[in-house]
Amino acid sequence: MAQYVAREGADKPVPRGHLEPIVVEGQEEPVEHRLGVWVSNTKSRRDKLTDPQRAALAELGMEWA
Repeated sequence: MAQYVAREGADKPVPRGHLEPIVVEGQEEPVEHRLGVWVSNTKSRRDKLTDPQRAALAELGMEWA
């Protein structure tokens, strides 16, 4: 999420179908993460997040956190 916010800005919502390429140590090619689905799922289950998790998401501009 931090990578997406750094590139696109906190005010741009993540489309549900968005795939975010993530560079994983030891991998030659980036791995595509379903960021849009992750955001949707995390938002719908936000009551299960810890306070530090909510704070981290709020720092990234996730108002619902």
